[in-house]
Amino acid sequence: MNLFQSVRNTTSLGQSVEKQAARYLRQKGLAIVRQNYRCKGGEIDIIAREKETLVFVEVRHRKSNRFGTPAETVTHRKQQRIILAARNYLLTLKNQPACRFDVIESWPEQSTNVNFNWIKDAFGC
Repeated sequence: MNLFQSVRNTTSLGQSVEKQAARYLRQKGLAIVRQNYRCKGGEIDIIAREKETLVFVEVRHRKSNRFGTPAETVTHRKQQRIILAARNYLLTLKNQPACRFDVIESWPEQSTNVNFNWIKDAFGC
C-alpha cells in the first residue's frame, strides 16, 4: 500500500488509513456496515459485522512507536466517547446484537507501506 506519497495533511492521512483499515477488515471476512458514524459526544471510525456480532472499530495511526503504540492512545476518556456513540447507534436498531469494541492500530513501514494490528475486544462497556 503506497499510502504516504499522496497524503498531504493529517486529516487526509487519517481518512486514508481508515479506508485501508476497512479494506483490511473486509479481507478478514467482516462486512462494513458504516464508516465515520458521528453523534453528539462521540464518533466511531468503522462499524462492521462479524457473523452475528456488531463490531465498533477505532482506527489509530502513529508515525512511530517512539512514544507508545497507537492503541495506547485510546484513553479511558476516548473509550467512553466511543461507547456513548455505540449506544446511540444501537438505539437506531430494532434488534440489539451482541457487540464488541476493537482497535486497529497502524504505523508506516519503510515510509511507503502501512502495517495493521487488529486488537479484538480491546475494551468493554
